[in-house]
Amino acid sequence: MACNQSAFIWYELMTGDPDTAGQFYNAVVGWKFGDKAPPEMSGGIDYRQIGRSDGGAAGGVLGLSKEMLAGGARPAWMGYFASSDVDATVAAIVADGGTVQMPAFDMPVGRIAMVTDPQGAPIYVMKPIPPADQPDAKSGVFDTEKPQHVRWNELMSSDPEASVDFYGKHFGITQEGSMPMGELGDYRFLQHSGEAIGAIMGLMPGMPMSVWSYYIGVDDIDRAVAAVRTNGGQVVVEPMEIPGGEFSCNGVDPQGAMFGLVGPRKT
Repeated sequence: MACNQSAFIWYELMTGDPDTAGQFYNAVVGWKFGDKAPPEMSGGIDYRQIGRSDGGAAGGVLGLSKEMLAGGARPAWMGYFASSDVDATVAAIVADGGTVQMPAFDMPVGRIAMVTDPQGAPIYVMKPIPPADQPDAKSGVFDTEKPQHVRWNELMSSDPEASVDFYGKHFGITQEGSMPMGELGDYRFLQHSGEAIGAIMGLMPGMPMSVWSYYIGVDDIDRAVAAVRTNGGQVVVEPMEIPGGEFSCNGVDPQGAMFGLVGPRKT
């Protein structure tokens, strides 16, 4: 996959129970989790692709082993940022106050590292290797309009101003426009290559650290919310209307990973 595309090129669900998580996201979003990747592709870990109804990939699933859980890993959604030089990007992030959580390593799909930004939000950095028969392939996991894609990337930061500067410097993300949110300050809209990709806001009360949240597109927000509740998840922020007439909400899946949903209200 080429790097001249959306800043986010992949999304990954880390979960202790990929099978149950697959049933949940199938009911809520319409995704299907694939079989475990062969060891030569995954390095022996439990890794699966998330399939959309149109045949494309929506991201991946990392099954957390007992050792990973014992080491502090927890269910969560993670985003991958594109980089043309992972090692240089990681070094620059560390120089600006970020930390390395997983040093850069090579996989058949590309070179990858996990870091935190200076405010503590964890992210992956990746230089992908395109398929041999598609040297100019681009990621299709993010789309501002389509269901079964991530449609919005939202960072809650302990220092929104510093976060705007950081992601602009390291990933070419720009910030134009904002919406006041009272005591939380401004909701600052983000763009990449001229496309709206998300926003940065201050920390909500009770949030212990900075974190990215990813909003998944659904065909009907009320149907999806009902599916969250009937399939073992929790709705923590009820659907609210957003600019443009659609609705968004926030939830937690049965294994504890936070997620967002966005889509129209059809009833």
